[in-house]
Amino acid sequence: MLNRRTTLGLLAVLPAAPALGFGATASAKLAGLLTRAAQADAALSPTGPPGRRRPAGEPVFIDPLSDEWATATLANKRQAATELAGIDRAELTPAERIAYDVFARSVQQAIQLHDSGLFAIQRRLALNPSFGLHVELPDFVAGPGALFETEADYAAGLERLGLFAWHMDGAIVRLKQGLASGHVQSRVLVENVLKQVEAMLALPADQTPFMAAIGRMPPVLASSTSRWEVDYMGMVKGSVLPAYARWRDFLTSTYLPATPVGPGRSATKDGDRLYAFELERHTTIPMAAQAIHDLGLAEVARIRGEFETVRKQLGWTGDLKSLFEHVRTDPKFYCKTQEELIARFAEIESRIWPAMPRLFHRRPSAPFKVAPLPALGGQRGTGYYRAGPPDGVSPGILFFNMAMLDTRPIPTLETLTLHEGIPGHHYQVTLVNEDKTLPDTLKRGGSTAYSEGWGLYAESLGRELGMFADPWAWFGHLDMEMLRAVRLVVDTGLHEFGWNRDRAIAYMLDNTSMAPRDVAVEIDRYIAQPGQACAYKIGELTFARLRREAAAALGPKFDVRDFHEVCLDTGALPLAVLEAKVHDWIAAGGSRPDQS
Repeated sequence: MLNRRTTLGLLAVLPAAPALGFGATASAKLAGLLTRAAQADAALSPTGPPGRRRPAGEPVFIDPLSDEWATATLANKRQAATELAGIDRAELTPAERIAYDVFARSVQQAIQLHDSGLFAIQRRLALNPSFGLHVELPDFVAGPGALFETEADYAAGLERLGLFAWHMDGAIVRLKQGLASGHVQSRVLVENVLKQVEAMLALPADQTPFMAAIGRMPPVLASSTSRWEVDYMGMVKGSVLPAYARWRDFLTSTYLPATPVGPGRSATKDGDRLYAFELERHTTIPMAAQAIHDLGLAEVARIRGEFETVRKQLGWTGDLKSLFEHVRTDPKFYCKTQEELIARFAEIESRIWPAMPRLFHRRPSAPFKVAPLPALGGQRGTGYYRAGPPDGVSPGILFFNMAMLDTRPIPTLETLTLHEGIPGHHYQVTLVNEDKTLPDTLKRGGSTAYSEGWGLYAESLGRELGMFADPWAWFGHLDMEMLRAVRLVVDTGLHEFGWNRDRAIAYMLDNTSMAPRDVAVEIDRYIAQPGQACAYKIGELTFARLRREAAAALGPKFDVRDFHEVCLDTGALPLAVLEAKVHDWIAAGGSRPDQS
């Protein structure tokens, strides 16, 4: 097996621009650069693209906390910036100019992160209960991300587990550096990671997600099952679980006693610089924390007014607080089994599709499905959507935390299906993935404000799609919208204005029907992912504003299907790039985008 140093030495850097011949067009130069940059990024991804094998010679797992990873990444971005500066943007097609702008922004942002010293600080804060590799890697190997079809796949999977154990030890090194420099994560975040670690260590080795490969052994490899089971069990018992145990011991005895009580960036050294960067990275616009906080307060007030209207429609004579408590505590509002929940999602989706042609020209080929979260559901949030490989057959999956059935009210499920499935994330992501004409730079996206803004905007299309006929379903829609408005207030409150965790929890309980445990999970997510929660509402309000502007400017020529095509056909854009694209389309007369 390769050792850690040898493996990291295989990291690829962006190849030099090939000789394209005298007079190569700007389009050819950009296409070549984007292709090579995407390949270099994929080579530096910790696990590689889900559902695909790494090319021969690449390590199966790459430590994103290593110096080698940082050096290679920064070298790639600097070389890409140099090459991009040599391409005449004016000579590109409109779609190519969008790709140019998206790529330029991502490159400059990555360079800024490293040059400012913030990347080095982030590495010293290497704990994330939502998306840390200690939970992401188990999901990858137990879910559809890792392939287990051949003997080579099983050998690669075994090597991946060994390299992952080295990563876990490397994370401890980074955290020790943070202790020395004064960059320490908040106490509640560390406590949540510890709960996840303890939950993993409480599992018998053969029941951990790392052994899922044995249960997926294809018939053609049946004769090798015993050998691979012994090898994987040895790796899990001898390397992986001991690495989790070392995390537990270090976090408990050394790190936790040094953590600040304050939960946000405002309690962390250099937290103000980190939070400003994180806000702009997620929202893609230079909007100050105070402005975001004020916007949230205004949206909360507006939605409370709509809540009052639906409260009367429901015949509820008490106040909003008592209505919220009724939804939290009445068992009739919750599914009893995961089968019931999945069936409800399927039934809702079947009611959405008939009206979709009124709002969209196209539909993705790949289906949408809901499945249980692969690992550690009791210690994690509601779940997440993940697209399948772009083959038009593999489903996009909403991985739902079935341990939280009693905290996800049935009235919210129509809205959740619109957001995660149709016409939300599944529609948006899969349409782009299935488009063979788009460069990977546009397919990969990376704009939280666009992706989550689109998901929230998709929720707002519910009535146009015939949804929310039941006042309770409309209540659930408002409840979900209120959640996103509240996020603007509590995220900035926690990270900019020194709110403590209890204050943030109380504010959310006062304004939504979410269960206390669900609220606590949400607040802890905001603590772990500063700025991310602000992107939803800011993105959604941008989509809604652009639609109003287009309808007003184009009058009878406005076709909402064309507007949606313009918004969707080039992937997840920074909001400024999206706005420029829509304004160019309006100025050109709002004709149907080219479907070629």
